Amino acid sequence: MTDGEGSQPQQTPPAAQTPAPTQTTPPAGTPPPAGTAANGDKRPEDMTVGELVFEVSDQASTLIREEIELAKTEVTEKFNSLLRGSVAGLVAGVFALLALALAMNGFAWLLNDLVFDDPWAGFFVEAGIFLLIGIAGGLFAYRSFKKAAPPTPDMAIEEAKEIKAAFDGQNGQEDAP
Repeated sequence: MTDGEGSQPQQTPPAAQTPAPTQTTPPAGTPPPAGTAANGDKRPEDMTVGELVFEVSDQASTLIREEIELAKTEVTEKFNSLLRGSVAGLVAGVFALLALALAMNGFAWLLNDLVFDDPWAGFFVEAGIFLLIGIAGGLFAYRSFKKAAPPTPDMAIEEAKEIKAAFDGQNGQEDAP
């Protein structure tokens, strides 16, 4: 009684009252009838030209849809990777900026105490050092983004070129005597 069934066992109808199946299925392991493929479709040898053209057209459109889906997926993955990297870089940059502000202030006062007599000189020397570091970081970021962008679907483009070459090669073979 765990699933709501009653305590009465189910009775099966007598074998004489069960309807006979209208269509018989061949036993497992028997080959399909002549003129049909294993999946129930006609074999290419038994199809008319119109059916073959329709089949090729249907398969080509399916292939094109799958290639477009591959391109979308590839661009989405690259975009998400760029986005994650940008967010991580932004967060790291905020914390580095806060730590840098404290370190810059301490370094400037240290330079003033050890090297210079005027308090402003240490701050200008430090500003020049950090300006050079900022320029180097900016060039690195520029090169990184230039290498990663634009996010093009390289795999999908390569697949499309291979498919086009296969179709071009197939057409050349058909035209040859």
